[in-house]
Amino acid sequence: MTNTLFGIHAVTAALEANPDKVTELFVQSGRADKRLLAIIALANKHNLPVHHVGKDVLETKSEYGKHQGVVALCQQTARTTTTLANENDLMAMVEDAPSNLKLLILDGVQDPHNLGACLRTCDAVGVDAVIIPSDKAVSVNATVSKVACGAAETVPVVTVTNLVRTMQSLQELGVWIYGLAGEAEHSLYDNKLTGRLAIVMGAEGKGLRRLVRETCDHLIKIPMVGTVESLNVSVATAVCLYEVLRQSERA
Repeated sequence: MTNTLFGIHAVTAALEANPDKVTELFVQSGRADKRLLAIIALANKHNLPVHHVGKDVLETKSEYGKHQGVVALCQQTARTTTTLANENDLMAMVEDAPSNLKLLILDGVQDPHNLGACLRTCDAVGVDAVIIPSDKAVSVNATVSKVACGAAETVPVVTVTNLVRTMQSLQELGVWIYGLAGEAEHSLYDNKLTGRLAIVMGAEGKGLRRLVRETCDHLIKIPMVGTVESLNVSVATAVCLYEVLRQSERA
């Protein structure tokens, strides 16, 4: 199976992380800025074919034409640390993980831009894995990789068939699960967010599904003092994960 990556950060990350998965590189003719030259140098280092093509060719190979002058064809979405192929791998990792394990669970996020932004934050704060459902949710695709600016190649993403069952398995392994919900009584800042934990974020507009909400150990909310009812899911994820990071560094 061949996937397409486009954009400076996504292609660079793929070439640095797993060049054996990259099969071809397409670069816009006439462009010779430093970032593109660095990508070409990486491709040459690994003896990868580089095609210099017109902008119109790149636009047909990338979504919305946001290619930044480079497109790569890959055997699969290249990742460095994503050895977590399934739920069994995830549970094995969790069993061996240290006391500061951090997970992000996304309950049906469908916008690839939101998933990409979440992955970028996860990379920044050191999240160990992101868990997403296989049904009614976006998976890691070219748009996600571009928005993530390389984080899609470094943050393990595990797709599971039954999110509630996965959460219950994590709880059995000593992971405390905190779900973000507007109706929660307690603020994000009123909870001790240290140790082995997972943050659960709901889908755009809908929030957490009932069974997912009921499976959480605790529900928390982000204080809102303005007129808007909620934050974008990727923004809310960043707020929560940075509070987890802040607390873990002070623990």
